[in-house]
Amino acid sequence: MRKIIFLSFVLFTMLSCNKDDKIVPNGDNEPDVTLNNTVNNFVWKAMNSWYNWQENVTNLADSKDDNINDYYTFLNSYSTPNSLFESLKHADDDFSWFIEDYVAQQQQFQGISKTFGFRPSLVRVGTTNYVIIYIQHVSDNSPADLAGFKRGDIINAINGTVMTLDNYKNVLNGYYEETAEFSFTEKDGQTFKEKKTITQAVVSDNPVYLTKVFDNINGKKVGYIVYNGFRSSYNDELNAAFAELKAAGVQELVLDLRINGGGSVETSAYLASMIRNEAGTDKFAELRFNQKHAQYNEPYYFNNTLNVYDAEGKKVSEEAINRLPGISRLYVLASSSTASASEMIINGLRPFIEVKVVGTKTVGKNEGSITLYDSPTSDYTNPNTANSTHKMAMQPIVFQIYNKLDQNDYGEGFEPNILIEEWKYWDNILPFGDENEIVLKTALDDIRGVSAKSPYEVKSFERIDINLSTNKFEQEMYIDNHYFEK
Repeated sequence: MRKIIFLSFVLFTMLSCNKDDKIVPNGDNEPDVTLNNTVNNFVWKAMNSWYNWQENVTNLADSKDDNINDYYTFLNSYSTPNSLFESLKHADDDFSWFIEDYVAQQQQFQGISKTFGFRPSLVRVGTTNYVIIYIQHVSDNSPADLAGFKRGDIINAINGTVMTLDNYKNVLNGYYEETAEFSFTEKDGQTFKEKKTITQAVVSDNPVYLTKVFDNINGKKVGYIVYNGFRSSYNDELNAAFAELKAAGVQELVLDLRINGGGSVETSAYLASMIRNEAGTDKFAELRFNQKHAQYNEPYYFNNTLNVYDAEGKKVSEEAINRLPGISRLYVLASSSTASASEMIINGLRPFIEVKVVGTKTVGKNEGSITLYDSPTSDYTNPNTANSTHKMAMQPIVFQIYNKLDQNDYGEGFEPNILIEEWKYWDNILPFGDENEIVLKTALDDIRGVSAKSPYEVKSFERIDINLSTNKFEQEMYIDNHYFEK
């Protein structure tokens, strides 16, 4: 079911802030120092209240604003709210960010962004000086899709300039332009094939990209799902996909999370409940906040029902979760883009069933965030009461996540049980769901009980590690608003 995506998640008003938002000067004197930018005050106050590492950051100490002149002097030493925010981040924090426009951020959380609609990966062509893009994924009904871009297509030039080790970073600037021309090659990465010019447009993805059943893999029925984002507006589509697998009687499950950077914590718990057949009181995961908000430290359990949301994110109904009976082993296809709520699936299910990671090492994001707005009356959580003079906000890490066994030790990512690097086969990238697609084949061969053998020669030995995503929020794990209604 195609939907207009819910554009924001709103945390309900909370009364947990430990300090008043009003700054009271020492004694009866008015402050001598004038605050240059009131947004800086919002940044400090909100971080002081919610930040996961608040107690470990000297400049976030509760006493920092006791003297108003000293406090204003401190805030004025930062020319922009963003620079202040960056200075307040802990050394272990790789994922908090400052938001210049929270409306755009809210859209991108739900997979809505202005984009060409294809996901690129860069590889050096063997030992040559040339660099190519192979297309990992094309979003349905995107400009790229409508122009005939396909997974596995090879691009060696943008706007007429061929990419090399010396110039590829500059050439890639074309990927961010409104309109760009892409040059396609044959499988050698050099022989010209055709050019296509496309213009960016607003694209919204259904993250449940593909559902398929393999009827006879070593005598078993194997279910396969390509799932690209934990977007709560598509909970019912995900449940419908599992209804198909359940009706087919699958005995094994391969969950393709290679381009899934995360999303809704609640949706992650629903997916886990679809995979594990037993519900009841078992704990899938637990969120832990800082001491100022420890009242929200509550577990997510395996559920029998899920919430269905309308286009505005309002709960409209509930559905019984379609559980797969008899799944005792899960194969997760992973990559260096697999993060957050995807890793939550791996960590949360491991105490209950065997989880085999196939592909490459995951990102390592065992923590999550909420959006903080310039709305002190709601403890900075409600955009409806935010300061209307600007759209700046923050997305700081505010909780850590643990499984039933109190495990949270995947900050460096999950190493694969079976290593297979897709990019080495860039000249023969097959469609998702093709039984011979190299990463999927590796998982299916393990189910068969044989070692994976590729019929293709490895053509490249160097991946170009550069982030070409147009969605800066894709590696996020966030809380839906009703979490705080408990």
